[in-house]
Amino acid sequence: MQSTAVRFPGPGGAELAGRLDRPEHGPPRATALFAHCFTCGKDLKGPVHLARALTERGIAVLRFDFAGLGESAGAFARTTLAGNLADLRAAARFLEAREGGPHLLVGHSLGGTAALLVAGDLPAVRAVVTLGAPADPLHATKHLVPTEGPAFRIEGRPYTLDPGFVADLRRHDVASAVRALGRALLVLHSPLDRVVGLEHAARLYQAARHPKSFVSLDTADHLLSAPADARYAAGVIAAWAERYLPEAAGPGPEPAAVTVRTAAGGFRTEIAAGAHALVADEPRSVGGTEEGPSPYDLLLAALGACTTMTVQMYARRKGWPLADAVARLRHERIHARDCEGCGDGGG
Repeated sequence: MQSTAVRFPGPGGAELAGRLDRPEHGPPRATALFAHCFTCGKDLKGPVHLARALTERGIAVLRFDFAGLGESAGAFARTTLAGNLADLRAAARFLEAREGGPHLLVGHSLGGTAALLVAGDLPAVRAVVTLGAPADPLHATKHLVPTEGPAFRIEGRPYTLDPGFVADLRRHDVASAVRALGRALLVLHSPLDRVVGLEHAARLYQAARHPKSFVSLDTADHLLSAPADARYAAGVIAAWAERYLPEAAGPGPEPAAVTVRTAAGGFRTEIAAGAHALVADEPRSVGGTEEGPSPYDLLLAALGACTTMTVQMYARRKGWPLADAVARLRHERIHARDCEGCGDGGG
């Protein structure tokens, strides 16, 4: 994916920082806006994996830091849920001006609650996804451990919060917002979530009207810390959203036949071949993450596909009743033997 750092004005004048992730080829078919969890940020594993999964399906993603967090300006001590909603509206306006939409809203934890509350204000939104979201905003107060003065500890870290933070939480009726959502809803939640219990997912699902879906995240923790859990959730969201997002536009200017991008720090490689997206990687034994076939495997697959397609084409031309053409290939890396007969003057 193509990832660009962006900045845009927030509701209180504080500049908000984000990343706009776009498909490798051509304009996006749709756009998504991601709201991170309380005290989190745009660059956690979950948002990054989600952006990759969506951009591979032609969907641009804006993930940003709420005011006072990450690279965004502002003071976290002034954070309120109402302020988060205003930040989301500002992000939606920015995304609409740059790419259109947003057509999909995704929110994690309290960010999911915010997505449900703000969706009604964004007419372009067609579908909403929550990840481990509380059905009651006041649930956030269960993780505030008071210290001396106005400070609290959240997950062991000290924060100073606005005196009106809790009072503001009480003003938001999530159940009513969900009943009036008028969009498709996907609720994802882990039964082992120790931060927001599974009963919150049940309450959201029961309040929602169809179309609605629930997917269990099995053994995932609240932050989707394990890369496999983050990738799974991202894949589910991307596949589910296909049904509700705009169809891809007709072909634009002819792109490069194949574009390959490998980011720093690993071997995971995104490949865009025309309208198709796939991933190449290396085994864990050599530092990869095994998210896709290796380059050698892709070469074998290409040779095998060319062989079986040719056999089927020849069989059709001859009128032979061939059901399936199957090729099984393997390779060995014996580089020294490959060049035993090579000389300086060899052709």
